[in-house]
Amino acid sequence: MTDMKILGIDPGMAIVGYGIVETKNDKLALVTSGSIQTDKSLSDSKRLLEIYNDLAQIVEKYRPDCASVEELFFFKNQKTVIPVAEARGVILTVLETFNIPVYNYTPMEVKQVLTGYGRAEKKEVEQMVKLSLNCEVLPKLDDTVDAIAIAICHSRNCLV
Repeated sequence: MTDMKILGIDPGMAIVGYGIVETKNDKLALVTSGSIQTDKSLSDSKRLLEIYNDLAQIVEKYRPDCASVEELFFFKNQKTVIPVAEARGVILTVLETFNIPVYNYTPMEVKQVLTGYGRAEKKEVEQMVKLSLNCEVLPKLDDTVDAIAIAICHSRNCLV
């Protein structure tokens, strides 16, 4: 496995989860993780600009080698699909601006790679994230944990 830093991103308008994992000497380590949270009282354009600026700062600071971004796959709530798609577009624009290769994964693909089962429960994915990183505690926000899982998914796909 090549040493690399992978930025995982779980897109959203209200919350963008991110996690950076590093592969080094066949080991996986969490470099950083967190979320970009936008204020619902702001206009969509201001929220998208905030996502752009905050993600650009993260990319500048950590210089990931590539990014894995969750694809829009299925939405129960049709009201959220367009804002999430707009946020995803801004995220892809930031990554392109910094010439970062992007790999896309559906939630089902992430679950399949991490647990061996594409319809795994959230708790099963969390357990595999803990095992992969050899850690006891994960961030509180699901969006951040999902982003870390997306980054781990890509690290495992790089092995193939």
